[in-house]
This record gives sequence, structure tokens and C-alpha cells, in this order.
Amino acid sequence: MAGKFDEIYRRSLDDPEGFWSEAAEALSWYKRWDRVFEGDGPTNSRWFPGAMCNTCYNALDRHVEDGHGERTALIYDSPVTDTVATLSYREFRDQAARFGGVLRGLGVGKGDRVILYMPMVPETAVAMLACARIGAIHSVVFGGFAANELATRIADSTPKVIVTATCGIEPGRIVEYMPLVTEALALSPHKVDHVVVLQRPENPVEPVPGRDHDWHEAMAAASPVDCVPVLATDPLYILYTSGTTGEPKGVVRDNGGHMVALKWSMKNVYNTDPGEAYWAASDVGWVVGHSYIVYAPLLHGCTTILYEGKPVGTPDAGVFWRVISQHKVSTLFTAPTAFRAIKREDPNGKLIGDYDMSAFRTLYLAGERTDPDTLHWARDKLGVPVIDHWWQTESGWPMAANCAGIELLPIKDGSPTRAVPGYDIEILGNDGAPVARGEMGAICVKLPLPPSCLPTLWNAQDRFLASYMNRYPGYYETADAGYMDQDGYLFVMSRTDDIINVAGHRLSTGAMEEVMADHPDVAECAVIGVADSLKGQLPLGFLVLNAGVNRDPGAITGEVVKMMRDRIGAVAAFRIAVIVERLPKTRSGKILRGTMASIADGKDYKAPATIDDPAILPEIASALRNAGYPRS
Repeated sequence: MAGKFDEIYRRSLDDPEGFWSEAAEALSWYKRWDRVFEGDGPTNSRWFPGAMCNTCYNALDRHVEDGHGERTALIYDSPVTDTVATLSYREFRDQAARFGGVLRGLGVGKGDRVILYMPMVPETAVAMLACARIGAIHSVVFGGFAANELATRIADSTPKVIVTATCGIEPGRIVEYMPLVTEALALSPHKVDHVVVLQRPENPVEPVPGRDHDWHEAMAAASPVDCVPVLATDPLYILYTSGTTGEPKGVVRDNGGHMVALKWSMKNVYNTDPGEAYWAASDVGWVVGHSYIVYAPLLHGCTTILYEGKPVGTPDAGVFWRVISQHKVSTLFTAPTAFRAIKREDPNGKLIGDYDMSAFRTLYLAGERTDPDTLHWARDKLGVPVIDHWWQTESGWPMAANCAGIELLPIKDGSPTRAVPGYDIEILGNDGAPVARGEMGAICVKLPLPPSCLPTLWNAQDRFLASYMNRYPGYYETADAGYMDQDGYLFVMSRTDDIINVAGHRLSTGAMEEVMADHPDVAECAVIGVADSLKGQLPLGFLVLNAGVNRDPGAITGEVVKMMRDRIGAVAAFRIAVIVERLPKTRSGKILRGTMASIADGKDYKAPATIDDPAILPEIASALRNAGYPRS
């Protein structure tokens, strides 16, 4: 017999316009839509065309006008600076309105881009909402990225203004931002005249005359501005994600569909009510931070936690429990990596008992596949449902989840449960036809995609089609592989490309290989992802040196590691490169990365029939053993 979830899911596919029209009624619109949806293909599909709205208004002003101005909107909890501070909805609105005035005073208008290269501080969220307020398009770049990565995003998005801070703060060290910003501006062909700088007391910096504007001084001098109506189909932000070519892809998010889907998800997926404290322990540089630190909780009228710290070491493995207890968090969303780190430091979960966890109801995990051991540990120690769910930068909100706000379904280890309402997920074979239940294939979503999913890539429509739409006509290709069981539960098993997942951060091996190939002694190279008990995966490099190179191998690999840190950033966690005589390849020249990864992880493997020379595999195994792989 069909349950409540089945009924709602079926309606979302049978009557998507009625379904999402009802969801949209929970938000405020300057002008209603001409149609809920229009389009007949991947390049012209749009949700709520003709509607006029403003995301900042719905996230902040609407709550103030509804009498909730004194409700806490944001709690900033920073163990690295020993700070806890709050913003009410009224205070948040006023700051966003004033910073909108700062941007407007620097020439930013509707449709202009603003890059935010910021740490986890309240000003980051203020700047995001300020951009939304005036109809500007923000592009947040994670502060851990190196200067050349920032430069590529400047060149692609052509911003009028960059908003940054003098530093980010990690346990035991300061990450200086301003040298990276200056280098990126020098590298980029697009010139930016204005940089707004938040001076942090931990690292004060002399401003660059004529370029830099002090955040606090600019705020004091600016006049607040009202919300600017924009089309529901206008871009809200660009968020760059790694591509297999090493060139970042600028995922575009619209205004109308985005806020409808995110508002709907807060109750139906996460079972969180307005006024409750919701915590996504991520970073605003990633899609989780956009969707579930900033936009979704505020659209729903929740209190969102913005946490500047780590799951361990700030000061110990009990800090998550301290935050949950102190701020009465009902729902936590984080990556399995965080719980692996906590489990390693406190395997018996003793620190949990030091805190009042009575307000805590549900733990959600995403960003990488949740291994059963981590899921069981979290569930047993916390005594609450632990829900693995799956989505992507491109979707902007969950694609498969156990929708606790509708009906909590039985949990199956290794599965993010079932497709979320709005998503028609199928497993396709190489011929493009659906495969049998239980059979592996490409995980795809039948078009049209529901609201909030990317309508295109920034200035790259052909790449949008090539990356997501062309291989399986009529479907969105997720680039994940897996299977669906007889109950409709999805099992996401691997990527179908060469992107690796380091602590929930998707990184391109192609981009890393480009860096290694630039070393003058390197003739050929490859990067694979190897299993790591803490981060899920770590990159491991293979180097084939030019003939005649007789330098110290340790010096060469050390230089490559430094190049990787300088050009990709510490976020890649690239520490080891192995020098080999040659790389295993197919006869057509394809490097057998999957086979090398199996050897490094100690898994059984079989030499592919197309391998050019099977004798190379023992050589690879020997080199990996010398480097300490497989790990015991």
C-alpha cells in the first residue's frame, strides 16, 4: 500500500506545475508567473517565467514585515577566534541593505557580477544577500583556492567588484588572502577596479591605494537600498565546480525556482520548522554553504549556524556537541569526513555525554558516500536517525534523500534512500536504455529537471550540453554511477569521470595533472584517488621523468607537491607523488587510472583485455609498496 511519501512523489511527477505552484505560494512575488514552467528541451526550460521576485526580500525583509524581526537569523560561532555573535532578521536585513548601498556606490547594478573571496564570517552572508538585494550576481570562491584558481574565475565571470578579507583562520595558522587576491588580479586578463576588504584583527593589512575599500568605512558611509525586483529566471549566483578538463564550470542558479525548491526542502526533506536552529557544517565556498548555510534556512525563517572551525582540534572532538547544545540545534548537516575525524579522536563517543543534546533530532550526511561504519557509529552514539543523502552543485538541493518531513522511510546502509519529489531518476546503460533493477549504470535524471537545478553554465551553453545533456538525450547526466534496488532505493557507487572527492570537495584530477606536467623534469603523469580513512579519498600522483634526468627523486616530488599547493591550493591535500618508469595504458593510449587505484587500495583487480603491456602492473604495485600503499 502506498504511503504518504509515495503519494507526494507520484504527484510531483504527474502534475509538476500544480505541485510547484503550490510550493511557490509560500513565498512573496512582486508579479506572479505567466506559466509555472515552459520549455521543450534542455536549453530553454524555465521555471516561473514572467514572475518578478527578490531572493533577499524573501530571506530577510519578509520575516521582518511578518513580525519576526527580532528572531535570531544567524549565529556566528568561531572557536578559532573565541567568538559567538548573533544577527536578528532585522539586523541582517539592515546590514544587507547597507552593503547593497556600498556595492551600488561602486557601480554595481542589476546583472553585474561580484566575486566574494571570503572566510566563514557573517559578512560573507551579508555580502551574498546584498548582491541578491540589488539584482547583482555573486560568485563565491572558496578561500582555500590558490591565486590562479581565483584568476580563472575572475576572467570567466568578469566581476565589477571583489569582496574579500585580510585572512582566513585555521587552527594554529593564518591564511593570508590579500597576496592571493593581488596575484590573481595580476594573472587575470579582466581588470577589477574595486576591492572591498574586511580587515580582520588577526591579520591587519595595509590597503592598496585607489583599489581597496575598507568594509567598515564603506558601510558607515553608505545609504541602505531597497530590494530590486528581478525576473524569476534571472541568475542569482554563479558557483564554479571542477570539470574533467581542469577548466572550472560556472553553474548558474536562478532566483525563482531556487528559492521555491529550497524553501520546500527545509520542511519536507530536513523536517525543520521556522524558528528552529539548523546547522550545515560546511563552507560558503561550496554549494552546501550557499543552499543550507545561507539561503534555505533564511527563506524558511530558521536560525542558521555559521561555524568557523573544525570538527576536531577547535579545541577537541566534542566541539560539534558543544555547538548543538549551546545553540539548541535540531538538525545537523555535514560530511562523513567530519564524523570520521570525530570518531578517530573519540572512538567511544565519551565527549557526547558532556553536553545536553535534547534538542537534536536528525543528522544528515552528504558530500561523499557514507560508509556503513561511520553511519552506524553516528547513529549508535547519538541515538537519532542518520540520513545519507545525495545531490550536486548542479542541482543545488537534494536529489535523493529520506524525506523525514514527509515520511521517514526505512534506512538502508549505503543508500541515500529514494529520489526526492520532483526528480525522476533512472539508471541507464551504455545504449541509453534503462537497466534492470540492481544493475549498475549511469545515474541520470529525466528531463525536465525540477526547480533550482542549473539552467545552463555561465557563458558556456555548448559545454552545458556536452557535459550534461548530449550523451543521454532527454536526460541530465549526473556523471555518477550506481544502481537502484527493487524498492526504488538508489545506491551511488562511483564517479563516471576522473573527479575525486577529498573530504567532500570534488576536485579534478585533470587540473592536478596539468600542474604536474608543467614541472620541467616530468614527461608524463597521472593522478588517482586513493582511499583514506579520514578524508574519503586523497590524490596520489604518478610521475614519469624525462630521459636523462638524474636529480634527487625526493627533490622532484617535493617540488611537485609545492606546485600543487601553490596552484590548486591546500584543499587538494596533495602530499605524495610516486616516480615510475611508465604508466599502464590501453592500446589506444588511455591511462588505466582505475586499475592503479585498485592496486593502491589493495583491492582485487584484473588487467583489462585492452592493456598495452600487462608487465607494467607489477612495476606499479612495487612502486606503490615502496610508497606505503596499500595502507594497512
